[in-house]
Amino acid sequence: MQLRISTRTVDGVLVVDCHGRIVFGEESSSLRDTVKKLILENNRIVLNLAVVNYIDSGGLGTLVALYTTARNAGGAVKLANLTPRVGDLLQVTKLVTIFEVYENEEQAIQSFGTGVAA
Repeated sequence: MQLRISTRTVDGVLVVDCHGRIVFGEESSSLRDTVKKLILENNRIVLNLAVVNYIDSGGLGTLVALYTTARNAGGAVKLANLTPRVGDLLQVTKLVTIFEVYENEEQAIQSFGTGVAA
């Protein structure tokens, strides 16, 4: 399944909804390019992964690159709504210790409200 990306802003936080697979190639490139452009406008980003059923090593690399880009821009990329499969993958790779992961989008958005000047 091709990766589909849609974006919206909720309470000043950019929410990126991902649908499909985040895999090496066109999918990872599309996600990386889209988010890197948007980071210039809003560096507070939540990746909603509720309908992402598969991530390969290339996809993981893209998530780490986005995390780094946002941090360098003074912001953050947070993950929300992980499927069990994606959650297990982040556990196995220990990336769960790097990313802030939230059960749902609302918690991820609210986490930006603490300690961040509006």
